[in-house]
Amino acid sequence: MSRREAREAAFAFLYQLGFRDEPVSEQKELYLEVHPLDEEDLPYFNKITEGVFAESEALDSEYSKYLKDWKQSRLPKVDVILLRIAVYEMLHEPDIPVSVSINEAVVLAKKYSSEESKSYINAILGRIGNDLEK
Repeated sequence: MSRREAREAAFAFLYQLGFRDEPVSEQKELYLEVHPLDEEDLPYFNKITEGVFAESEALDSEYSKYLKDWKQSRLPKVDVILLRIAVYEMLHEPDIPVSVSINEAVVLAKKYSSEESKSYINAILGRIGNDLEK
């Protein structure tokens, strides 16, 4: 498995959290039983899922500044999770180039969301990346 696959697994798990009532630790255990990860990918999966879950409000606040004529509450849940993961990586994973985080979010948006979503996710993350470079 690769970091891309671990990221996609993290996306699927974080998305699932919104639909189940069990405690997060139980959900993670069940998720990993059904979707086992390679030993070397588990730390990255855990870092992303725990970080995004813990910082979701701060991450939402970060990308919401760049929404034009939209409110975060109107975004599809899939897009919210993708934005959270990418922004988390951009802010907390210095070994991952910003362009990679943006590209990975766009790839997942192409797979799981709409054509429109892919475009605005790319635009929002691009603006965040530009501001981070300043």
